[in-house]
Amino acid sequence: MLLKGDRVLRTMDIALGFVPNGDKHEEGDFRTPEGKYRLTRRNAASDYFLSIKVSYPNDEDRQVARARGVDPGGQIMIHGQPNLPKFSEGYYQWTDWTEGCIALSNSDMVDVWLMTFASTPIEIRP
Repeated sequence: MLLKGDRVLRTMDIALGFVPNGDKHEEGDFRTPEGKYRLTRRNAASDYFLSIKVSYPNDEDRQVARARGVDPGGQIMIHGQPNLPKFSEGYYQWTDWTEGCIALSNSDMVDVWLMTFASTPIEIRP
């Protein structure tokens, strides 16, 4: 959901990491992080249609990873579809296919791109 205050502006379907259940704990676990973050850097020239970086890992994520002796990973993005798809359109619409990112349709990604700004808070919930 894309919200402004308590008002829902848009509800969108998303695709998550290959392992969509459970919080991200380390690099390469194919999970999407859960928690409160911020949107940071934008990339209009991404390999995926538009992308906005999520501020993962935060201090708590790094502390948990350090205690487990693992790298928390990073480069978690909200993005559209691949610019050079390897699979059918249906695969991207009905499968969790990212390596931990949050993927949207390209039209939904345009809305997120236009309706957010640097430092917009994001909460990723299970």
